[in-house]
Amino acid sequence: MRYKQISNSLFKNNRARFSKSMAPNTIAVLTSNDIKHNNADDMMGFTQNNDLFYLSGIDQEESILVLYPDANKVENREILFVKETSEQIKIWDGDKLTKEQAAEISGVKRVEWVHDFEKLLQFMAFEADGFYLGHNEHVKRITYNQQTQQDRMILWIKEKYPLHNLHRVAKLTRALRPVKSVEEIDLMQHAADISVESFKRALRATKPGVKEYEIEAELIYHLTKSGATRHAFTPIVASGKNACALHYNDNDDVCQDGEMILMDFGVCYANYNSDTTRCFPVNGTFSKRQKEVYTSVLNCLKTGSKLLKPGVLSADYEKQMGKLVETELIKLGLLNAKDVAEQDPEKPLYKKYYMHGSAHHIGLDVHDVGLYYRPFEAGMVLTCEPGIYIPEEGIGCRLENDYLITEDGNRNLTEAMPIEIEDIELIMKNNK
Repeated sequence: MRYKQISNSLFKNNRARFSKSMAPNTIAVLTSNDIKHNNADDMMGFTQNNDLFYLSGIDQEESILVLYPDANKVENREILFVKETSEQIKIWDGDKLTKEQAAEISGVKRVEWVHDFEKLLQFMAFEADGFYLGHNEHVKRITYNQQTQQDRMILWIKEKYPLHNLHRVAKLTRALRPVKSVEEIDLMQHAADISVESFKRALRATKPGVKEYEIEAELIYHLTKSGATRHAFTPIVASGKNACALHYNDNDDVCQDGEMILMDFGVCYANYNSDTTRCFPVNGTFSKRQKEVYTSVLNCLKTGSKLLKPGVLSADYEKQMGKLVETELIKLGLLNAKDVAEQDPEKPLYKKYYMHGSAHHIGLDVHDVGLYYRPFEAGMVLTCEPGIYIPEEGIGCRLENDYLITEDGNRNLTEAMPIEIEDIELIMKNNK
């Protein structure tokens, strides 16, 4: 693995809390993700199923975790199944986890080969009343037109054990994962720290005539050199009018003198993510109008982030953030105060220039699991990302940090990343 091995106490504690939440006399079966193919024999990079990783720390394909807290036999209460290696696999793909290594990583004492899963499950299944099974329930990430390993497991369990009750793993992990442990926060802080130097490299590489993907390359270089697993998501390096497309990621345009770049990027380290956005001028100096827009967005970030604290509801937070942006849009001359006073509250005028939300959970997923009607709690990590987009002026500006909710407010995990106009211009000036 690229990252330093995580103490298995994290996964032991996660399993204990998960098992305590399970219905009596039920078995949880969690599967790894598939390896996806491009064309012919070429494969996409493997990304582990986050619920399985959360409960085991295993980052290998063809793995299954079985939890049966009420099993009569102690050795059946936790079983981890991993892929058995062979000389052929070693020759073509390299080593896979041994049983001993899997036990050390996960803290699960009993490790078996995955080809014995069906046989061993049957010894326990008819003693149990039901199963907990995984499925992708993320509101924005439903898996369309593809069958996953989780889907196949659901179908197989239904066929093999049709009279058992079925329960949802996602309902439990959605309640558990939003509040991060100290170990998880440390991993997210490490991801954020890698992103800071990545951003500075991007600033130093920026000049008129550079391609957006050349700036992206600086991110790739530093996160790889620092031991990160991958981008947290496909980065956005959007110059000029491209910044007004919220999910632009072609990153193939030429950065022109006088334009501003919006760069939204994140680092994945040990499967935990950062998510940050910064804006900066191609030529190293903000124009008067760019400064005005940037300052307005920065004011919204500084004020709005103070609202991220225990007990606050997401809906209330988003409403207040919308009001902050609305005020700045009036200052910028983009909205008329009289029109705003007379607007339909169900169709606020600011939505023309600020059309997305400004806070989401972050963790094992960039848009991490969590219910947004649940009040913010200490230990949750959320983004704050206000923005103003003016297509007619070719300016799109968004600024984003990651905040750990604490007992009395929050802590900015990305505080070390330059954000003040003077600091950004100084870094770019010193590179000339």
